[in-house]
Amino acid sequence: MTINRRRFNQLLLLSTAARLLPPVAAYATGVTPARGGTLNFIVEPEPPTILALAHTAGGTQKISPKITEGLLTYDFGLTPKPQLATEWSIASDGLTYTFKLRPNVKWHDGKPFTSADVAYSIELLKQVHPRGRGSFANVIAVDTPDPLTAVFRLSKPAPYLLKALYAAESPIVPKHIYEGVKIADVPTNPNGSAPIGTGPFVFRQWVRGSHIILERNPDYWDAGKPYLDQIVVRFVPDGAARAAGFETGEFDLGGDNPIPLADLERIKALPNIGIDSRGYETKGDQTQLILNLDNEYLKDIRVRRAIAHAIDLNVILNTVWYGYGHVSPTPVSTFLPQYRDTTIKPYAFDLKAAEQLLDEAGYKRNGSGNRFTLRLTHNSYNEGFKRVAEYLKQNLARIGIDARIDSYDFSTYIQKVYTERAFDLTAEYLGNQFDPTLGVQRIYWSKNFKLGLPFSNASHYQNPEVDRLLETASVEVNEAKRKQEFNDFQKIIADELPVINLISLENVTVFNKRVRNHTIGAEGVQSNFADVYIKESEG
Repeated sequence: MTINRRRFNQLLLLSTAARLLPPVAAYATGVTPARGGTLNFIVEPEPPTILALAHTAGGTQKISPKITEGLLTYDFGLTPKPQLATEWSIASDGLTYTFKLRPNVKWHDGKPFTSADVAYSIELLKQVHPRGRGSFANVIAVDTPDPLTAVFRLSKPAPYLLKALYAAESPIVPKHIYEGVKIADVPTNPNGSAPIGTGPFVFRQWVRGSHIILERNPDYWDAGKPYLDQIVVRFVPDGAARAAGFETGEFDLGGDNPIPLADLERIKALPNIGIDSRGYETKGDQTQLILNLDNEYLKDIRVRRAIAHAIDLNVILNTVWYGYGHVSPTPVSTFLPQYRDTTIKPYAFDLKAAEQLLDEAGYKRNGSGNRFTLRLTHNSYNEGFKRVAEYLKQNLARIGIDARIDSYDFSTYIQKVYTERAFDLTAEYLGNQFDPTLGVQRIYWSKNFKLGLPFSNASHYQNPEVDRLLETASVEVNEAKRKQEFNDFQKIIADELPVINLISLENVTVFNKRVRNHTIGAEGVQSNFADVYIKESEG
């Protein structure tokens, strides 16, 4: 017995809290989209790769889906819709997923897309993708009975699996490009810098430090699309310059708060600018302070708790993030309420308690007032993380900890933290995605400590009970039991503090009102942009 696609879509509908700003420009039905034109799309920072196969960097996830697609896409309610798969069914025991694939799809080099590409991609994602190791852990095989059928066979149920198949999360890549490549070499394969995909846009050029050019795919499987002739992805490190570019009309579109939050109220009042907070339903943004537990000082729970007591989360929310978010002391974002333990409260901001804990740990102040020095860095994906680091440096100094800030460009940051482990504290970003197994587990699961794997277990945290709870929840089909397992996990993290959770961030997309259909589903600016068009007048 199987559950058909329509019935499964009904079962998958999620009850999500509405957090949308009123749309500035409605997407009219019955309107013929205009053809042609160039979209100037702001992505910052410049990512190390533009294929979301082995990286989950924000810039990568915005660019990759325009070139390389997924099996499914999702509406705002996270109901799956066809992309490279046209139909799907799930066996009643949850152990077999059958996908019918779209016929007559070609890779950009002219080779046919088949089920062999799907099977090969899933195997790669299991081994090289930061979340894929968890997402596809229970997939033991992908059978290919014919070129247009892929059958996922699971060892255990995976209640989140059908929500993990969009292009920014699980891209389908060409087998003929990667076959024979060593797994260790996949992240640095040239296809990551000049991808071949099935998507509506074809990669043409990457001028490092400046821009990427994507051109219309004339042979795209969705006849008549895309509408745009070209996308120019612009890398502009300076936030003020990005704000000015939107103001003058030089830039058309950017997601994930592309301009400084301090400028947002001014910019969104301009008549040519629109703001939309839709299109982030798959993300659940969370900010964190990750502690490197290989550091001798940070191994002591008293030191970790002292640091937590030195952080005023309300100050971080209101001064660093200008109120665009919510205090979130648990690993599960406030935007994932069905799995969040609301009984967990932040550590009180209490400098005296922090000082006492450090004294008890044996780290007295020296003659200059310092106890010890820690290397403090920050993700450069968003300028706010640097401000978080600066706030932390000031407050840690108040309790005798000398925090030395090391700032890097994004690629160097990934290398320093996830390969060299040359840090003690880092202000970091965690996308919860739409399920804790996919978004949260990777940070705390001991089996996901792997040098060179971005956005994995950077703290080097190891707790067998946490592993058990995460692994049990990943296969639990009873929602009440699954929620309790995630709650128990969150309580342990709040007590042991391998990571100090900070703020769940609100995100907005900034766009010139001439740009239409940029946010038509849960993926927002991470979608393939096949439907985007430019209308030069408001008529």
